[in-house]
Amino acid sequence: MSNATERTDAQSAAKPDALLGYHWSPEPAAGAWMKEVAESVLVDLPWAAEFAERLLRQSGVRFRDLVDTVFLAEGHPHLESALAAGWERVGDRDGFAVYDQPNGIFPTITVGGSTAGLAIELKVEGVADFLAANRLSRSIDGRPFAPYRRAIVAAADRSSLSVAERHGTRGYSTDGGPDVAVILAVGESFRTRPRDFDDPAEGFEEAGRRIEDGIDRIGRDPTCNLFFAAEREYWAGRNRAARAQKARQDRLGIGWANHDHHTFRSSRECFATLVSVWERLGFSCRERFYAGLAAGWGAQVMEQPITRIVTFNDVDLSPQELIGDFSHDGLAPKGDLGTIGLWCGLHGEAFLQAGMHHLECTFDFDSLREQLEREHGIRTMKPFADFAHLRQAFTEGERWRVFDERVDRLVNAGRVTPEQAELFRTEGGIGSHLENLERNDGFKGFNQDGVSEIIAATDPRRQARKDAIDAVE
Repeated sequence: MSNATERTDAQSAAKPDALLGYHWSPEPAAGAWMKEVAESVLVDLPWAAEFAERLLRQSGVRFRDLVDTVFLAEGHPHLESALAAGWERVGDRDGFAVYDQPNGIFPTITVGGSTAGLAIELKVEGVADFLAANRLSRSIDGRPFAPYRRAIVAAADRSSLSVAERHGTRGYSTDGGPDVAVILAVGESFRTRPRDFDDPAEGFEEAGRRIEDGIDRIGRDPTCNLFFAAEREYWAGRNRAARAQKARQDRLGIGWANHDHHTFRSSRECFATLVSVWERLGFSCRERFYAGLAAGWGAQVMEQPITRIVTFNDVDLSPQELIGDFSHDGLAPKGDLGTIGLWCGLHGEAFLQAGMHHLECTFDFDSLREQLEREHGIRTMKPFADFAHLRQAFTEGERWRVFDERVDRLVNAGRVTPEQAELFRTEGGIGSHLENLERNDGFKGFNQDGVSEIIAATDPRRQARKDAIDAVE
């Protein structure tokens, strides 16, 4: 049997799982366990309680959404209740017994080591940034850019609070790691990579070369971490809501540690190539998403288990194509462009010149919405998910200039009308958003029903029609 045949058989066997194997549900017992543990530490540690209050008031971020690890001493009673709430032992790591909850988004639990009682560790993008932002003088374990780096920021007899940064590891050793100069060089190669290409295939090839160089020099998982840090930076440079919120979070020293997923829009022609790039960086395909027959688009959700980065990859799609392995087989061009294809036609591939369509981060939904409007005049669109376990909404879209050559290509192909083209030339088109997300009880999925309406509302052609009506009125 050839490799090609083996690959085809494996993909065919995986199809039912791709459609039926991911049905996420809220995990209320695990959610209650996490709340109880967080409250216990906040009661014991006044500094932690004060920080949690500032975190919510100044950024709209909840303390429990930043918890990366819960450390328990041997025999701690919280372990028994965690097991009852769904945590499972997944192995041993750096002297700890390690437990994860596979059915939702929850912190890792470790047992053993030198932990006394109960300790919570928060994820941040930079430990030194956190200490400086909060005017704390603490020793840091691990040299700069070590795979795992941490500092204890508050401690009492029964509890402690620490912060940690990770660079492509789920381990707890602060030793070793690639040379700092090499890490910086790999990061710079992603931050400065060329993005404007007449042929998108050339752009993917250039990015692929840089990714392969990073993997060769520092390993796959650290390379993945650096690549997405550069993607967030590029996206924020094109989105005012992102810059405003990033500044608010930087004042607290957390960076984008609360990221939930990164959304990339792709033309049909480039979609399989995009998926292959993510797979080279260690991602695996998770559930498929379909926004409904009227919407005409779908997505492949992908997750990298070490960095815990999730990508949401949008593409124009038919219901019949959803059943096939569209992420690997490739998608042929279509005469008519849907919402996703037109966005790429106007702005370029999200992987290249356009940048991400949106970054979704976890917040207290109402707090962020109120704070952004009050402090920055940034309004939030109608929610497309509003449940007890899941709330989602975009900030109002960032309007980008659309270049004449892109509009001309769309007109010549009959994909937009001359009237729409003139509005794109003069008014631009909606490009990107920040997404406000609140997850409760560890719910890991997405709302398949409500999103089609809001995506339709951001379709550039519909926006062009609205602008024309507004101009007349």
